[in-house]
Amino acid sequence: MPSLHISKVAVGCDTLDALSSRQRARIRDGFVPVHTRFRPKRADDLLGGSLYWIMKHRFAARQTILGFDEDAAAAKTVIRLDPQLVRVEAQPRRAHQGWRYLSDDDAPPDIGDGAAMLEALPPRLAGELSALGLI
Repeated sequence: MPSLHISKVAVGCDTLDALSSRQRARIRDGFVPVHTRFRPKRADDLLGGSLYWIMKHRFAARQTILGFDEDAAAAKTVIRLDPQLVRVEAQPRRAHQGWRYLSDDDAPPDIGDGAAMLEALPPRLAGELSALGLI
């Protein structure tokens, strides 16, 4: 059965390093909590899917959705994410508020064997190529 995914803008994070640092500071009980106002109507279909992060109007990375919790004190839903950020192929995407659903067909593929090559590039060059959507 195909998975369902969601996308979300990584507000205030221009790089994967910035997002990774922010999330490392928030890890608790083996997951990264992301707060949202409303529980997705299709939450059960999202389990095992991924949250795709948008940075600079492009998909940049994804994290597996582990589950959902309710934060009654804040009247919000908590999306529990796997702490591992997986780089994905950069694809243009408009910024939006909240989250949007993605099917498997619309989700960008992971960057596979090229990841070692990317890490060998100077950070500035890798950043410029990523900003252009070339990597």
